[in-house]
Amino acid sequence: HVQLVESGGGSAQVGGSLRLSCEVRGSTYPSWCYGWFRQSTGKQREGIANIDTDGRITYADSVMGRFTLSRDTAKNRLFLQMNSLRPEDTAMYFCAFSSSNCAWSEDAFNYWGPGTQVTVS
Repeated sequence: HVQLVESGGGSAQVGGSLRLSCEVRGSTYPSWCYGWFRQSTGKQREGIANIDTDGRITYADSVMGRFTLSRDTAKNRLFLQMNSLRPEDTAMYFCAFSSSNCAWSEDAFNYWGPGTQVTVS
């Protein structure tokens, strides 16, 4: 069983930055994918960045060049550095774990954190 807890959300001005953190507990799978998703009010959950066992990182077009995913294995944490924030980045942000290959579909992910709210205005 994998537990994920996000932190670091809050309010930011347009053009500002926030750094999200995801603490991971209980992951002993030999291969995996960690993903960051977000969901705005009235919209479907959107995959925005992921990293696989080989360290390959992929970004959605909507955040490419502005967001950076990183991982601290010693601290069992996943990070999402968000720069040049826009009003359309306002959403609940989730980190998720998949015991399979990376995919943009939320159905591919087995475990989810409760989310952290990001508001940009």
